Amino acid sequence: IKMAGDSRFPDVDTDGSEKSEEMEIVVNVGGVRQVFYGDNLNQYPETRLAELVNCLSGGYDSIFSLCDDYDPGKREFYFDRDPDAFKCIIDVYYFGEIHMKKGICPICFKNEMEFWKVDLKFLDDCCKAHLSEKKEELEEIARRVQLILDDLGVDASESRWKRCQKCIWKFLEKPESSYPARVIAVLSFLFILISSVVMCVGTIPDLQVVDAEGNRMEHPTLDSIETACIGWFTMEYVLRLISSPNKLHFALSFMNIVDVLAILPFYVSLTLTHLGAKLMELSNVQQAVQALRIMRIARIFKLARHSSGLQTLTYALKRSFKELGLLLMYLAVGIFVFSALGYTMEQSHPETLFKSIPQSFWWAIITMTTVGYGDIYPKTTLGKLNAAISFLCGVIAIALPIHPIINNFVRYYNKQRVLETAAKHELELMELNSAEGKATGSRSELEDLSREGKEGPFYSSRIKVSHSDTFIHLLSEEKHYRTRLQSCK
Repeated sequence: IKMAGDSRFPDVDTDGSEKSEEMEIVVNVGGVRQVFYGDNLNQYPETRLAELVNCLSGGYDSIFSLCDDYDPGKREFYFDRDPDAFKCIIDVYYFGEIHMKKGICPICFKNEMEFWKVDLKFLDDCCKAHLSEKKEELEEIARRVQLILDDLGVDASESRWKRCQKCIWKFLEKPESSYPARVIAVLSFLFILISSVVMCVGTIPDLQVVDAEGNRMEHPTLDSIETACIGWFTMEYVLRLISSPNKLHFALSFMNIVDVLAILPFYVSLTLTHLGAKLMELSNVQQAVQALRIMRIARIFKLARHSSGLQTLTYALKRSFKELGLLLMYLAVGIFVFSALGYTMEQSHPETLFKSIPQSFWWAIITMTTVGYGDIYPKTTLGKLNAAISFLCGVIAIALPIHPIINNFVRYYNKQRVLETAAKHELELMELNSAEGKATGSRSELEDLSREGKEGPFYSSRIKVSHSDTFIHLLSEEKHYRTRLQSCK
């Protein structure tokens, strides 16, 4: 770059004889030359290109504060920036709005707009949505990395009880933190399966026993296994509640509410069995206990805590409320129309099974969903034709919203995998940067570490090699690092 005051530069023309509106300037961005006129650029005087029009009178200091290099003979300004993004940004001078081309990173494009001093309000709404999505991804990566760093870090100022709480929380909530934590997660998963199997096996009549009053009840061995499982679930929930950093958020979390619903019926039924007989009739107590035992099916949802696939399915369904609403609306309209038509067409038959329109709803539901129990069916020719049309429409109504729901699931699943990989990669980069700072950037120490890594685990615990120089700006206050999405093209 030619510096200000260089003798090779001729003096800048400062006579002001040429009007800024008629001035022609040449901008070279990454090897791509563009010619602009002052009247176009002055539409947005606060932008960098508009400032170029009036910078010649300010000398080389003013020129080089705006560009990387300048050729006074050609009156050509040089910028070491992305030419593809620049081609999109200059549209604001001609069309008043900006669209990102496909393949350009939104975060990188945002930084380019900031460099050229073009306000984001000129970016089209569709591109703003894409930019917001990428910013959310970066924030999510930063949040995940920060959580991992919080787990790894030890604050010496914290009390022993606080450190103990953190250890218990990591032990129960983060199976990937250590081998014992992984074993606990597997045991919890096995207890959920055993409890669910015991609940199902206990309903087999051959495995039940008869009490003194002649009532069937679960086998005592199965009751003992159930009690052991409930004891494990109770201990796990209490320890997690005690060690949680935010008790209110923990108690109101959906999965923790499921845990309470899985545990509570056992203690309520136990209380009713021992104390309820004194307060109400024995038959009422038994009915209440049976009703509470049915609530034990809630523990199957505890599997979602240990299954990333079930968690992904839950989040995908949350994002598919619109599609699910359309599906229910299609079915509701079809059920109402075809049940009314079926009732009207079957009234002429003396042995009709369609007694009323509300009763015909059941027939319409099982027909449109292609279940077809056969308990209600049409007997007239018009009724059979109506049934044929109804199940054809049902197939179409169900098939239409299914594809967007599947796409949401696949998109969210892939996104979670990418974010998880990105978070791990950022940790590797931070370790690499920290190691390079301690080693003062020496290449020889990296080679020594690599050699030591071949002989033992010392290398992997101290540094992880990476071939990228990118960092997430949300994790570092140093602005000179380029983020991962800023580096992609």
